Amino acid sequence: MAVTIKQVASAAGVSVSTVSRAFTAPDQVQPQTLKRVREVAAELGYSPNPAARSLRGGRTGSLGLIIPDIANPFFPPIFKAMQARARRLGYTVLAADTDEREYDELETIAAVSKQVDGLILWASTLPAERLRELGAEMPTVLVNRHVEGLPELRISLSQGIAQAAEHLKAYGHTRCVFVNAEHGEHGRGKSIRQVFEAHDLTLTELGPYDPGFETGVHAATLVAAGDATAVLAHNDLVAVGVLHQFAKLGVAVPGQVSVIGIDDTLLAATSTPSLTTIRISADEVATRAADLLIDTITGRGEARSAEIGSRLIPRASTGPAPG
Repeated sequence: MAVTIKQVASAAGVSVSTVSRAFTAPDQVQPQTLKRVREVAAELGYSPNPAARSLRGGRTGSLGLIIPDIANPFFPPIFKAMQARARRLGYTVLAADTDEREYDELETIAAVSKQVDGLILWASTLPAERLRELGAEMPTVLVNRHVEGLPELRISLSQGIAQAAEHLKAYGHTRCVFVNAEHGEHGRGKSIRQVFEAHDLTLTELGPYDPGFETGVHAATLVAAGDATAVLAHNDLVAVGVLHQFAKLGVAVPGQVSVIGIDDTLLAATSTPSLTTIRISADEVATRAADLLIDTITGRGEARSAEIGSRLIPRASTGPAPG
C-alpha cells in the first residue's frame, strides 16, 4: 500500500501542508524542516505524485527542453547532462524536438508546457512577440536566441572561430568555404565571415541548407569542383558528410582539403580522419541552462542571462594547404 502524505507529516511531526511545500516549493520551508521531511519520506518510501503536486501546489517538479532535432548527436549528451543536474536540484527533465519547423514547435510547446514548471527553448524559430507572450505565461529560457526581456543562454563561438581562422592561416590556407545550415537572421554566418576576412581568408558561403549529413555530402561535391582548400561546416554532422563524400570522390583530407566542424560530438573523435572541430561543452551548456531556468522558476538570483565560450580542438582533418 502506498505511503500517504498524511503518514509522512505524522512521522515528521509537521503539518500536511509543510510536507506538500517541501516537495512543491522547498524554498518556502526552513532548511532543517526540509531535511527532516525528506529524510522521513525516504525512510517510509513516500513518492510524491507529480500530477497531484501540479493540481495542489502549482508545481510539477519538471523542466521542459525543446530542441530542434534529437537525431543530431550534439543534443543527447546535453539532455543527459541536464537531466543529471536537474535531479540533483529535485527536478526531472522532459525533452521533445521540433524537426526545425515552427508549426511543430508551437504544438510541442503547447503539449509540454502543461507538464512542466518552465521551458528551455533551443534556437527557437518563433516570432519574438510570441516568445514574449510565452515568457509572460510561464518561466522560459532561450538558448541561442535573443529576445528582449527573456532570460537567455548565449553560446559564443567567437573564440573558437578565431582559433579556427588562425589555425588555417598558419597552415597556409587562403581560400575557404563555409557550409551554412542555419536559416534566418540568427545564423552564425555573419560572424564567421567577419572573423575570416579579418585574417585575410577568402570565404565562400554555401547554403543555407538543412543541418544534416546529406548537406555535407552535397556541399563536398561543390567544394571539390572549386579551388577552396579548407571547409568549415555548420556542425560535426555536416562535416562528417563532407568527409564521407570526399572519400568517395578521392579527395584527400587533409592533403587536398582541410575540414573543420562545430560542436565536438562523439562523431568528431571517431570519424576517419578524426575531425578538427570547435568544442561546445555539453556539460556546461546543460548546467547553465538548467540553473538559469530553475532560478527563473523560483525567483532566486538576479541573473537574466549567461554565456559560455568555445575552443578549437585540432585533430587529423586539418593540415598544410596543398602546393
